[in-house]
Amino acid sequence: MEQNIKIVLPEIPNLHELDVYIQNGGFNAAKKAFTQSPDDLIEQVKKSGLRGRGGAAFSAGLKWSFMPKTTDKPKYLAINGDESEPGSFKDRQIFEYNPHQLIEGILITCYAIGAKTAYIYIRGEYHKWIRLMQKALDDAYSKGCIGEKMKDTFNTEFFCDIYIHKGAGAYICGEESSLMNSLEGHRGYPRVKPPFPAQRGLWGCPTTINNVETITNVPKIIENGWEWFSKIGAEKHPGTILYGISGHVNKPGVYELPTGILLTELIYDIAGGVAGNKKIKCVIPGGSSMPPLRGDQLEGIRMDAESLKAAGSAIGTAGVMVMDEDTDLLRVLARITKFYYHESCGQCTPCREGTGWMLKTLNRMIEGNATSDDIDLLIEVANNIEGNTVCALGDAAAWPVKFMLDRFRDEFEKYVKTDVSLPVRNKVHAMRGTVVPLVDVKR
Repeated sequence: MEQNIKIVLPEIPNLHELDVYIQNGGFNAAKKAFTQSPDDLIEQVKKSGLRGRGGAAFSAGLKWSFMPKTTDKPKYLAINGDESEPGSFKDRQIFEYNPHQLIEGILITCYAIGAKTAYIYIRGEYHKWIRLMQKALDDAYSKGCIGEKMKDTFNTEFFCDIYIHKGAGAYICGEESSLMNSLEGHRGYPRVKPPFPAQRGLWGCPTTINNVETITNVPKIIENGWEWFSKIGAEKHPGTILYGISGHVNKPGVYELPTGILLTELIYDIAGGVAGNKKIKCVIPGGSSMPPLRGDQLEGIRMDAESLKAAGSAIGTAGVMVMDEDTDLLRVLARITKFYYHESCGQCTPCREGTGWMLKTLNRMIEGNATSDDIDLLIEVANNIEGNTVCALGDAAAWPVKFMLDRFRDEFEKYVKTDVSLPVRNKVHAMRGTVVPLVDVKR
């Protein structure tokens, strides 16, 4: 497979500088786009096969087409750079090394959907990258590439403004409707859908939300043609992806490679293999919320949406987390569960209560106070969370527990006992301090 194609992070020194970007063909795609009709642009992105890089892998062009053609309300574009998924660290590479291609992609997208205002929502902890992105915006404004000066620069009647919105560090704001509530100055609570953002988004107006990496692909699609993009990587999930590889590998980092690359090739050839030449016990292929894969079942699995779905997982943010044979999966799962328990917004009872129950049960297992029934209890609680919440955070919390226990049950059976006793709480004074066997405790 051809691996030297770089769409999002081309290997050009100082590309983050506006003059260097322009010298290398920057904003030519925008000039080309502004001579075409918005419908033509949407159709090109559809045909290219570009799918969202933020987790859901939904067709970008199809999402754009949901925006109403005629409305008396303003339209908005929101770019999701919250990137709070554990194991995901690729969007910040764009902010640092290729911000102007993101800006150009925003201009083209705004023109295609009819938006005059765009917001780049960046997670609050990304102080460095917020500064870098703001510098890029300031330079583009001064050069006439954004705002009303665009009319002269690009010889067009269209113009738009771009603003950075700094998040406050809440994982839930990576969910699109929570992101919109945060932008409006409200608490980051997910909204019930429908209505969807294209019908009722920011301030009740039509809104499109796309990931940073998704938008950064757009200029190259317009510049080189949708046919070119559609032939890169996997047929049903074309293009390149920024793979963020972490964990027990020799060369962790962010690598831009075509979709459809073998997971084993990614780990052993690109990331230098496992440290100490140890065996792989577990791989999470798309950020912490995606179902984990067994290390002895990785052969033939490719890194694209369709292949990973067939393997029982998902591409997510392409944050590949590799764990070697010495990894304590119970502590890994407890740490992941603690994150989702902490980050639950509390709006939905299954998520608010269920994440806490799962964490307490996992901690009880770590303390040596659990039986095999607790493994089944964890799976039962996860099943009751999954699909029963307003947003996908419930699923994100449930999947690691559900699939880790199912696929690595032997690992967790080592921590359970048959003769565990628990203290009796909330009893009358005379019974305080007594204990009962766990098997006698009725739920």
